[in-house]
Amino acid sequence: MTSVIARALIPVLAAAGGTAVAQTYPVKPVRVIVPYSAGGPLDDVMRVVGHRLTEMWGQSVLVDNRTGAGGSIGADYVAKAAPDGYTLLLGNAGPMTINPGLQKKLPYDAQRDFLPITQLTASPMVLVVHPSLPVKTVRDLVDFAKARPGQLVYASAGIGNLQHLGMEELQTLAGMRMNHVPYKGAPPALIDVMSGQVQLMFANIVGVLQHIKTGKVRAIAVSSAQRSSILPDVPSVADTFPAFDATGWTGIFAPAGTPKEIIARLHGDITSVLARADIRERFAGQGAEVIASSPEQLAAFVRRESALYAKIIRSSGIKVD
Repeated sequence: MTSVIARALIPVLAAAGGTAVAQTYPVKPVRVIVPYSAGGPLDDVMRVVGHRLTEMWGQSVLVDNRTGAGGSIGADYVAKAAPDGYTLLLGNAGPMTINPGLQKKLPYDAQRDFLPITQLTASPMVLVVHPSLPVKTVRDLVDFAKARPGQLVYASAGIGNLQHLGMEELQTLAGMRMNHVPYKGAPPALIDVMSGQVQLMFANIVGVLQHIKTGKVRAIAVSSAQRSSILPDVPSVADTFPAFDATGWTGIFAPAGTPKEIIARLHGDITSVLARADIRERFAGQGAEVIASSPEQLAAFVRRESALYAKIIRSSGIKVD
């Protein structure tokens, strides 16, 4: 009889233990791996959110920049970390939804080895052209490019990144063909667009905003499904091609196996930070919208975007060395 009672109590005690862990978490600093260089837009997002979590928890949130392989080195580090809630990943399209279709020997499984917590932000790009190009709308660009197949040249920050895949998706939807010149980063690509060495590119809104205002480049469309509050007069590519959406994003992930109570605690605390007016205003000034999704919503988003980019990579024949 005693053994029967003991067995019956196991689930109750386990649940109580899980609740206790969630209530006391965190009891030491939490490390968040940002798989890109310090000082970049993703790094800034995590430092802003991390500062508020530090105030909330009374424990430091340490931002650890581990760069390389398009974000895959940092993601792999988190995939192999202890699933205790003290090592997290600030993920984005690169390591989570692009690299799985781009890199044949990825050392982790982006959907199996992580537990989604919440999407933080969504940041559209803007399609800009050199002022000498006689196009002011997406339809103008399509007509101009179709009349000159293979003559237009677009830039990107590198093979297989969001700027590249966004332009490949646009070409597929529009039935046009342009030439691609990949650069080692967005700044040199933008410099060559402004100088007229190449004709167009998808660019980060904040990084190119001043050049739009001074007329060094012309903005013709944003890459999100809706218009951007930072460029309200610029239409969306989706106004012409409704299926198009190539938006940058950030989200928080934990290693698979992290207790669900800790995932719930992290989700609740992070989304409460994102609900703050000062946080939303800060990100809006950078062209980013706060999302604060559920773990299930982020998981579904990663699945959909992974399938889309894998299809674009296959159909475009994109390969990395």
